[in-house]
Amino acid sequence: MESRTPCDVIVVGAGPAGSAAAYECARKGLSTLCIEEHGTIGYPVQCAGLLSNAAFGECRVSGRPVLNRVSGARIITGKGSGLLIDAKMPKACVVDRGMLDREMAEAAANAGAEFRLKTAVYGMKGTSVLTRGVHGHEEFPFKILIAADGPRSTIARLLRMGRAKVFLAGIQADVPYRCDPRFVEIYPDASPDFFGWAIPAGKDRVRVGLCGQQQVMEQFKEFAKKFGTGVTHLVTGTLPLGLMPKTYGHRTLFVGDAAGFAKPTSGGGVYTGIRSARHAAEVAVAACEQGSYDDATLAGYERRWKADIGRDLELGFRIFGLRQKMTYQEIDALVRALDDPQILSTIVQFGDMDRPGELVKKLMLNPGIIRCLGPLLSSGIRSFFC
Repeated sequence: MESRTPCDVIVVGAGPAGSAAAYECARKGLSTLCIEEHGTIGYPVQCAGLLSNAAFGECRVSGRPVLNRVSGARIITGKGSGLLIDAKMPKACVVDRGMLDREMAEAAANAGAEFRLKTAVYGMKGTSVLTRGVHGHEEFPFKILIAADGPRSTIARLLRMGRAKVFLAGIQADVPYRCDPRFVEIYPDASPDFFGWAIPAGKDRVRVGLCGQQQVMEQFKEFAKKFGTGVTHLVTGTLPLGLMPKTYGHRTLFVGDAAGFAKPTSGGGVYTGIRSARHAAEVAVAACEQGSYDDATLAGYERRWKADIGRDLELGFRIFGLRQKMTYQEIDALVRALDDPQILSTIVQFGDMDRPGELVKKLMLNPGIIRCLGPLLSSGIRSFFC
């Protein structure tokens, strides 16, 4: 294999987290290489593409990827109870993820990052990654490695790192269907482990999907019957919930889905993934400037992301644990309890797709919610705020 000069930073994976990390590292003068196994950035799409306004802002792209803007959500239970949350202003956008990913990668390339497509990491040798792809077998030495290679992270496996606590399988299809474009629809009964969704993605088109742990395809087929038989695009993916025990080590920083940064309340990972990537880039820059790459230096990455998004991710995983304990009858009762003008006003005022802590704290002060959840609060959600 050809001998190469070590890159300051190698990023594995060119999704939003990987491209954000590559952009920040290159912008601050580090020699940066981004390795992507697929031949086209942004494909295959494995995301619902619903981003909060804050998450879309973190991407720092143009408005071209936006297909629709939504102002709220409608929750519909199997027993017929419904809850409409309407902020009466755009709170999130539905995007073309392929276009968004490509714009982020282009920004990183313009900042000086080099991209190598159709190239997969298959091994590590000291402080080098071993790859195979269109250029044959290659070896790339690095000073810092940023693993942004998704929920099945090859880097985590090679380094024998602990993984996320829970993995869900997801299925989604684009379906011709007429709906109100202002609202996402949530179906908690579609999956016993998570929920189903219908996201308006343009004129008379919705993205229908769900996540679960078992019999996911069977559940999806049953759920999708609500929306007719036409399917224009079907994708599957893996959703990691609950962070890996340690997000750094062996000169490597783990970001995005590779570390389990997906939000346990919604499954979205763009906001938290990019936030984690920017913290990783800051630590990588400092490490290269100091010439120090040991765990004591890299531990600053974990301190940074925990101070930023750690509390909301921990709360989200507790809420996910509570969801696992709830029956469909209890979920229906909770939806009916939430359908109160005062509570809805609180949800609209304090609701945040990316940072649920403030809203949950407000709801835990409501006697009706406490009565409804009752003994299920032994999961520790209420005590989380005490």
